[in-house]
Amino acid sequence: MAEKKYILRDKDLTVLNLIVESYLKLGKPISSGSIAAKEQVTLSPATVRNIMAKLEEQGYLLQPYTSAGRIPTDKGLRSYVNQLFREAFPSWTVLDIAPDDFRQTRGEFHSLLVNASKTLSQHSDNLGFVISPRISKIQFKYLRLIKISEEKVIIILVTIFNLVLTEVVDTHTYFTQHELDRASRFINEKFKGKNLSFVHDYLIKEVPSYKMKFEDLLHKLTSLIETYFNQEDKEHKIFLDGTSNLLEKPELFDMERLHSLFRNFEEKTRLTKLLSEFISLDRVKVLIGSEMNFPEIEDCSLILAHYGYDEQVLGSLGIIGPKRLPYKRIIPLVDCVAQKLSRTISTHK
Repeated sequence: MAEKKYILRDKDLTVLNLIVESYLKLGKPISSGSIAAKEQVTLSPATVRNIMAKLEEQGYLLQPYTSAGRIPTDKGLRSYVNQLFREAFPSWTVLDIAPDDFRQTRGEFHSLLVNASKTLSQHSDNLGFVISPRISKIQFKYLRLIKISEEKVIIILVTIFNLVLTEVVDTHTYFTQHELDRASRFINEKFKGKNLSFVHDYLIKEVPSYKMKFEDLLHKLTSLIETYFNQEDKEHKIFLDGTSNLLEKPELFDMERLHSLFRNFEEKTRLTKLLSEFISLDRVKVLIGSEMNFPEIEDCSLILAHYGYDEQVLGSLGIIGPKRLPYKRIIPLVDCVAQKLSRTISTHK
């Protein structure tokens, strides 16, 4: 017979939330006496002790030392965060984020993302990150292909909102600049407002209908786009800011894991792949410790949101920090930055 699931009562949630908030502030085990003494609590110390024992039995709390207070587990933090999402967050307008935080130089898209990661880091005192979108999914107004060496071609893409993205493609297909100019003209004349994924699918389907002389160039163009797609799958671009913020909080992390964490930051690929997998249509998503299934950051929490325009998700951004984050402040911050970045992208002229 399956064990009956224990449903937390209002007084259980009150005690649990007070323990979590005290722990986030103080960083040490919380005693039943300190909870019973709070003005929000009308329960006797004995009742509070019984509730804490039940919460521990159910996996919401952990008693790290004999006769000590208790600290929240990942499950306890999850319950607390879920409660926050059921409440109304503070108005985004009260967050002190200056318009200059979202300016970029001459419409250069990557500088905008760098500024967004800095904004997240500076306002949270933790690690801010922004994952760059895939060029292949972005609608363009203009595209240019330029040969920079025998085996390298640079893609310059101007989005429909006049932001500029550039990517270097390693290709084994030989192009002259004249061929790349012809290919650029063909794409701009026929596919303005589309994205490279659409261009690729069209070329695969329609190349045989073109005259032989032009068909050879389109085959080469298709090969170039496919090469870029393969490169894009392997190289997720991520902008990080504030690694020193975590290094200055060694008491909040297992130091061996912390060093491993930063080795992964230097590699970036594995971390970015992990973060990319968590992109969802949720306005804000919170992952706590073991929920990430990434041992190097089990001491951390991840708060992320997506950005984009219209109904298109371009990428994600967020904060990585210790599990002792001020969630009430950080969750609205991440949401605010995601909204401001999305508005900047879709209204830039």
